[in-house]
Amino acid sequence: MTTTVLVAGATGDLGGRIVRALRQHDTSVRVLTRTDGSPAAERLGAEDGVEVVRADYGDHAGLVSALAGVEVVVSAVSGTRPVIVDAQRALLAAAVEAGVARFIPSDYAADYRSITPGSNRNFELRREFAADVDAAPIRATSILNGAFTDMLTGQAPLILFDRQRVLYWSSPDQVLDFTTKDDVARTTALVALDPAAPRVVEVAGDRVTSRSIAETMSRLTGTPFRLQWAGTAGTLSAMARVGRRLSRAGDDEPFPAWQGMQYFVSMFSGEAELHHVDDDRYGPYEWTSVEDVLAAHLAA
Repeated sequence: MTTTVLVAGATGDLGGRIVRALRQHDTSVRVLTRTDGSPAAERLGAEDGVEVVRADYGDHAGLVSALAGVEVVVSAVSGTRPVIVDAQRALLAAAVEAGVARFIPSDYAADYRSITPGSNRNFELRREFAADVDAAPIRATSILNGAFTDMLTGQAPLILFDRQRVLYWSSPDQVLDFTTKDDVARTTALVALDPAAPRVVEVAGDRVTSRSIAETMSRLTGTPFRLQWAGTAGTLSAMARVGRRLSRAGDDEPFPAWQGMQYFVSMFSGEAELHHVDDDRYGPYEWTSVEDVLAAHLAA
């Protein structure tokens, strides 16, 4: 039988990839958008097997109506407290009332469950909402995948391409988990179609260290990339706290510079490392490696 899946946050980068991954299977996909509509949502709705439904997160009855007949809710919303906690709480409550069987929260991150309080705002918001999910009468699965691999070629300054350096905090041999957004989207679609999925599914497209990244960059470029110690995870955490206090963006921006620093704190302290990775849970797939991503970036 065709599974009906509703995707919240489908117009975002990851959400759109999840919709495309779901359409590779026997699914009926609903895209949730606000009542004022969205050009991106309308474009998705023009695709075969995709239906756009409109409801605001403050409209409980509207959300329940939009979820009627849905078997799985996939949340891919992105933001700070008003979204990750408040909007998802509204979506969760509506899913329970509508009789939805399963809920996939918008985690898609490293393991936030054991991080030190105050060390990573975005992770703590996810942990706060996870408590609501655990208390709700609905089966749920969180997908933990480490960091998105494009973090290495974007704004996060781990690789200093122009200076031929790779930074590290505390230890150059700390294991770092990375997965591409396409691989996360594929995993999410498979989890959505698996009624026996556990509470947490851990995947990692690649597991590297700063040392191995330096070796990879040296091999790809033919130029030696050297390791550069940037301090300890503790000193970086202190710098992030100062940056947060001085930030003009306040707590409304999802990814200010200090949040990126907090993400590195969680990774290089080892607190957010994945310990139960199961990439073969849904059969053998070709996962995109860190080297693949770096080689494509250099070629471009």
